[in-house]
Amino acid sequence: MKSTITTHVLDTARGTPISGMEVILELQTPGREWREVARGTTDSDGRINTLISGSNAPAPGIYRLVFQTGAYFRSAGIDGFYPFVQIVFELNDSSRHYHVPLLISPFAYSTYRGS
Repeated sequence: MKSTITTHVLDTARGTPISGMEVILELQTPGREWREVARGTTDSDGRINTLISGSNAPAPGIYRLVFQTGAYFRSAGIDGFYPFVQIVFELNDSSRHYHVPLLISPFAYSTYRGS
């Protein structure tokens, strides 16, 4: 079953999906600490569709995806600027699907609310 929260990582400089990148999903606690909820590794298409199972719907709150981009750049022999990328977003309706893609190059990144 597809996760409520999914992601997709693309290397925009090479025009390819990034496979093997570790991604950590965290939830902000009432005390403003971050607690790990799940982690995964991107597949051959740069996707993670299994962070949270459908039977384990996430609670509404503020979440953070942490992408381990530095390890990817090092393994590719690229001098990247970002050792990791954090994307913080708010989940209001746990019955909806939230797709949070990351587009990365050695010196820039962007994200958007996907479908």
